[in-house]
Amino acid sequence: MKPISTLALCTLLLISACQQNSNQKEQSEEPVIQAISLTGKSLYAPIRTEEQNKRLTDNLKEAEAAFEQEPNELNTIWLGRRHAYLTNYKKAIEIYTEGIRQFPESYRLYRHRGHRYVSTRQFDEAIVDFKKAYELMPKDKSEIEQDGIPNRLNRPLSNTQFNVLYHYGLAHYLKGEFEKAEEIYKECLLFSGNPDLLVATTDWLYMTLRKQGKVAAAEDLLTTISDDLEIIENDSYYKRIKMYQGALPMEELFKTDAVDAALSLATQGYGVANWYLYNGDTLKAKEIYEQILSAEGWSPFGYIAAEADMLGIN
Repeated sequence: MKPISTLALCTLLLISACQQNSNQKEQSEEPVIQAISLTGKSLYAPIRTEEQNKRLTDNLKEAEAAFEQEPNELNTIWLGRRHAYLTNYKKAIEIYTEGIRQFPESYRLYRHRGHRYVSTRQFDEAIVDFKKAYELMPKDKSEIEQDGIPNRLNRPLSNTQFNVLYHYGLAHYLKGEFEKAEEIYKECLLFSGNPDLLVATTDWLYMTLRKQGKVAAAEDLLTTISDDLEIIENDSYYKRIKMYQGALPMEELFKTDAVDAALSLATQGYGVANWYLYNGDTLKAKEIYEQILSAEGWSPFGYIAAEADMLGIN
């Protein structure tokens, strides 16, 4: 494979920075620290355009009205989710915590609180929640989970069982507990019933195996993914897999537009950095991790994983 061009990475960073500068002029709310990164950096909600903020705020108002009318389990979940989409993770965690007091057997509430513990870098708390969600959830079926941010076909693809296991494995991965993450991701494959879920689980399982030096098992795993899958929303994971297979040049992972530049840099860049790390080029991997962490989008899993890996290779 050809090395990734520094120009491609710099272009993504420039696009992301321009977005932030443009959006900042349209929103003047006082910044609130939502989390502290693994490297000690204060993390704030992103600056959004007035249109973006209005849409998310209107959705929150609808969730608040529904909750006030009937504070049941589902409305509690949506109230927390709407705060989370505004990157108010602290408030979301508070809502889920109070919800768990009211509905102590709700594996769905544990699943969502665990997710936001991951977002705020509280991995031990996340693991406790996902373990509890796993113990409580039914395992003989897949329950469709509605999207808060619908995909281009407005078709929900994920299920609660998948989301519990997927994020449970991720929390262990981020802690460097790869053997446990491997066990969980293998079970998650059982609930990855469509191409989008399959490539997401396979991607993280592949990286988990490579982190343990299980190269043969990782390469065998790649053979389960064909090059003709119809992907609706997890194209980033599919591209990473095809890069690992040698079917897609690294440069292709950085071809994007201004809409998703920061997300692309975190998600695609993390895969490229890992490829260098697997192949013994720690300096190049570190260079890409640093570029990921210099961007503004700190909530993608690739960004969080880059934080964790930087601590491991410094």
